[in-house]
Amino acid sequence: MAMFIRVDIDDSVQQDAGLRARLAEICPVDIFALEGERLETVESNLDECTICDLCIEAAGDAVRVVKLYEE
Repeated sequence: MAMFIRVDIDDSVQQDAGLRARLAEICPVDIFALEGERLETVESNLDECTICDLCIEAAGDAVRVVKLYEE
């Protein structure tokens, strides 16, 4: 379980094959992975997130990085 962040993926992402592939490709610490036709987060990599915002730039409001230490 991640201690520092949680990544929320909107259901709309699952409907866009190009966006799913892009998110899995652009994350420098492999937070996203394709599991068949579904984009999932790799729980063991969540704490490696550098908050680079590449996923947010690609997906806009459809991906949200929640900083658990600010809640």
